[in-house]
Amino acid sequence: MLVMITGFYASLLALCYLYLSGLVITERRKASVSLGDDGVEDLKRTMRAHSNFSEYVPICLVLLLCLELNSHFVYIMHGSASALLFGRVLHAYGLRNHAGASWQRVWGMLLTFGALITLSIANLFLIYWGKTA
Repeated sequence: MLVMITGFYASLLALCYLYLSGLVITERRKASVSLGDDGVEDLKRTMRAHSNFSEYVPICLVLLLCLELNSHFVYIMHGSASALLFGRVLHAYGLRNHAGASWQRVWGMLLTFGALITLSIANLFLIYWGKTA
């Protein structure tokens, strides 16, 4: 069975992850820090954007894959995966460029949580009713 939707969004998210990794490397070189953050604020924020991305994306991709393998909820899959992608990009931008709260961070987390909740509920719906749609 092909998993084109998960493959598509996983690939886009992987490119975002590589970009965030590159930003961490750049900040480390700029601050001459090879391990940890050495108290450098720009490096701390960039590292948190990278870490936060890696904390939320894997579970969402697993849920997306389960949904794609077990259903035909195409609109839910695309909507949730798009929300995750844009949410993670927004959140990373806000976290990296603002020391405190920002609308990008807030909306980024709301979109991410929306994707996580939607994918979770859709999978639970399939399990509870025991059928594919």
